[in-house]
Amino acid sequence: MATILVTGGTGTLGRLVAARLRDAGHEVRVLSRHSEPYAVDLREGGPGLDEALAGVDTVVHCATTQTGGDEDAARHLVGAAQREGVRHLVYISIVGVDEVPFPYYKAKFAVEKIVEESGLGYTILRATQFHDLVLRFLEITAKLPVMLLPAGWSDQPVDTDEVAARLAELASAPPAGRVPDMGGPEIRSFADLARAYLRASGRRRALLCVPVPGAASRGFREGGHLAPDHMDGRVTFEEFLSTRPGAKTAR
Repeated sequence: MATILVTGGTGTLGRLVAARLRDAGHEVRVLSRHSEPYAVDLREGGPGLDEALAGVDTVVHCATTQTGGDEDAARHLVGAAQREGVRHLVYISIVGVDEVPFPYYKAKFAVEKIVEESGLGYTILRATQFHDLVLRFLEITAKLPVMLLPAGWSDQPVDTDEVAARLAELASAPPAGRVPDMGGPEIRSFADLARAYLRASGRRRALLCVPVPGAASRGFREGGHLAPDHMDGRVTFEEFLSTRPGAKTAR
């Protein structure tokens, strides 16, 4: 079995990937900013990164932030991986990073290019948005008496654990380059997802779909972030919500 490093290994996706890999018998190292013995901020790099990668066969790069720094983190990771002779770098990206001009998507697309040009064996998987992210958005909008939703937007949420299983599978295989996208089982309007959330949480809110200007919003309206040909996930948004604390509890 291989020695595999999971960056962002304490996060929503990374911890599930690490668990899957351990269950498969791999030796797993977890790298994050505050997780000893491999506590490293990838945006800054440093000698701790080389130590974390010493003797590693494969890296699954899950670490990311929407506050900036993903490109610097990728450059530091790739540089250390090259020095330490890592054979396989697996990167999780997002469907539509090359079509929707959203700043975070642009950064993810730039990281894809860094990985592709690294000279390392690599695999890139793009997935649609996670159920968890859609839920967080709806929870925030539900704090007001009227839920304000982006008009014309749809989503294709996918279960995080299903993506983790796919990443673990890819990490256990040889480098495959850009592999087929992975999407959730259904494409749903935001209003439809909001109604599902309200039913599951027992809340009552009015819904108001508001036009959002800009090129990124146009990209989302046109479905650049969707993968209709890759409805690989099996867990629906309602099934995900049914497992959450407080499901069907009136508030």
